[in-house]
Amino acid sequence: MPDALTTNKYSILLPTYNEVENLPIIIWLIVTYMQKSGYDFEIIVIDDGSPDGTLEVAQELQKVYGTSKILLRPREKKLGLGTAYIHGIKHATGNFIIIMDADLSHHPKYIPEFIKLQEAHNYDVVTGTRYVGDGGVHGWDFKRKLISRGANFLTQLLLRPGVSDLTGSFRLYKKDVLHKLIQSCISKGYVFQMEMIIRARQFNYTIGEVPIAFVDRVYGESKLGGSEIIQFASGLLYLFDIHR
Repeated sequence: MPDALTTNKYSILLPTYNEVENLPIIIWLIVTYMQKSGYDFEIIVIDDGSPDGTLEVAQELQKVYGTSKILLRPREKKLGLGTAYIHGIKHATGNFIIIMDADLSHHPKYIPEFIKLQEAHNYDVVTGTRYVGDGGVHGWDFKRKLISRGANFLTQLLLRPGVSDLTGSFRLYKKDVLHKLIQSCISKGYVFQMEMIIRARQFNYTIGEVPIAFVDRVYGESKLGGSEIIQFASGLLYLFDIHR
C-alpha cells in the first residue's frame, strides 16, 4: 500500500476508436487494481468519433463509476495518437500520466508495478517491455512474432536506446516529462512511441522497465495494417538520423 501522505495522482489516458466491447472490461480492471492498491487516479477516455457506440458505452460507465473517476474528452474524428495524448494531458489533474491501449492488450495489473518502480528510483519514465524477464507476447502467429523480434533487433542495433522494447505503448510518465516529449516529437503513427524513447534519452530522462505480457486483442479489429512495416522502416531511418 502507498504512503497515506502521498500526494501523487495518476491520470490514465485511454485513446479509443471502436472499442465498444473492450472498454467496459478495461475500465473495470483499471478501477479494480487501482482501488485495491490505494492509489489516487482518474481515467480519461479520449474517443475519436467511434461509429460503434464506444462513446455511449463510456457515458454509461461514467454513471457507474462517477465523474471524478471517469472523464470523457471525445473528439470528432481520428486525429492521431500524439494529439490524443496532448488533448488528454490538458484535462489531466494528476502529476503522473499513464498511457495504455484500451483493447485489453495491456493488463492493468501491471500499473501498480510501474508506480512502485517509479517511486523506488524516481524515474521520469517507466515502460512495459515484452523482451526481458517474464515479458512476452500471446496471441500472435509465428510470422508476426518474427517481424516484431526482427524490428526490435534492428532498433537495438542502430539506435542503442538502452531500453529493451522501443515500440511499446504501455508507459508511465511524469506529467511535465510527457508534455515535453510530445512537443519534441514529429513522428506519426507506428513510429511515434519509438521517437518518444529516443527523445527521452536525448533529454537525459531516466527510464525504468517492467516486464509485461502483451496479449493480442480479443474483441474488435487490429488498428495495424499492412503499411506498418513500411512505416517502421522509414521511421527507423529517421530516428537513426536524429540519433547520430
